[in-house]
Amino acid sequence: MKGTEKIIAHIQADAKDQADAILAQAEQQCASIREEFEKKAGDLYGEKIRAGVKACQDQLDSQQRIEQMEAKKSLLAVKQEMVARSFDLAQEKIQQLPQEQYVDFLAKLAANASVSGDEEIILNARDRAALGEQVVKAANEKRKGGKMSLSADTGNFDGGLLLRRGNVEVNCTVELLVELCRGDMAAELAGLLFE
Repeated sequence: MKGTEKIIAHIQADAKDQADAILAQAEQQCASIREEFEKKAGDLYGEKIRAGVKACQDQLDSQQRIEQMEAKKSLLAVKQEMVARSFDLAQEKIQQLPQEQYVDFLAKLAANASVSGDEEIILNARDRAALGEQVVKAANEKRKGGKMSLSADTGNFDGGLLLRRGNVEVNCTVELLVELCRGDMAAELAGLLFE
């Protein structure tokens, strides 16, 4: 019996050695697999972090571009408002010229716009009452052979005049003159204001 026990013990010892070798090999394979997957996980984690940082940076850049565009739009709106206010002030200044200069201004408008020399000059109610006859007289002096007359009608405008001959009217109001200048001079004025 001793011989069988020795054989069994030897078989058990061989089996244990083989099992230990298989376990050691399995542990080594597990460690190798674990190490490989930890490396892959680390690489994937790094990729995700880089992608997240890039997405955040892209979003931040996009937000900054939007904010810059909004700031430019706001600045442009302020500039446009200042240019518009400049033209409004020009219109007010023309209408507030000293009486002698304003009469001369209106007379030049009438004389330059007159085609036949015998048009009616239409002023607003305020200017007609205060300056009407002076404007007509000065306009006729500036227009060779001028026989312009003061219309009994008044216009609904702030300053300047209308010339009428029959059914044809020529608009020489300050509002229209400033508006016509606005198209030509807005860019130039903006350049002067904001350089």
